Amino acid sequence: MDESSQTLVEKSFTFEDCGGSQSLTVSIPEVLDPQYGMYVWPCAVVLSQYVWRARRELQHKTVLELGAGVSLPGVVAAKCGARVILSDSAELPLCLRNCRRSCDVNQLPNVPVIGLTWGQVSPELLSLPPVDVILGSDVFYEPEDFEDVLVTVSFIVRRNPHAQLWTTYQERSADWSIDALLLKWDLKCINVPLETFDANKNHLAGSTLPGNHTVQMMIITRQVL
Repeated sequence: MDESSQTLVEKSFTFEDCGGSQSLTVSIPEVLDPQYGMYVWPCAVVLSQYVWRARRELQHKTVLELGAGVSLPGVVAAKCGARVILSDSAELPLCLRNCRRSCDVNQLPNVPVIGLTWGQVSPELLSLPPVDVILGSDVFYEPEDFEDVLVTVSFIVRRNPHAQLWTTYQERSADWSIDALLLKWDLKCINVPLETFDANKNHLAGSTLPGNHTVQMMIITRQVL
């Protein structure tokens, strides 16, 4: 698609503490395009809520967002003081441009955007700085991608043993499971109840998302044998 012909819609998301003592508003440009990475999906808002609640923990930490697309969680992390790297598939230049666009709209000119294709040990993956937290919103969407995602995560946490993947996923199938793949790649996970970070509601951050979708969150770390 010719970028000049794209239709942009800017959406605002406001994250607040209980009582509204502190808040953060970010704007995300969506592109009316059939590619997944051009919209804010329900999982992104839930993960961003977790990032907002963990903002003190993320101060000065290095955060990598995988499959960033419109980059809502990564933008929130950057606004909260983290050193953020946004990534999406090297094969999806429109998504990479959208990552950059989200940074520009939120006055984040120094956030790097890199092409990182899941499952590939590329120069970009090899040259990553030490990473503390990996963000992944709805990266477990297509079952054929599950192992590629975990290969990339496993590579990063082997180099950074204390790193964690914070990820949200939408329940779409009763057959959805990554348990065997976690075991294969020496990873483990814990589920994070949404009520523990005030994400157990149909409307978050002043938006209509996540609506009635069932979203879950988990933290994946290295399995120490």
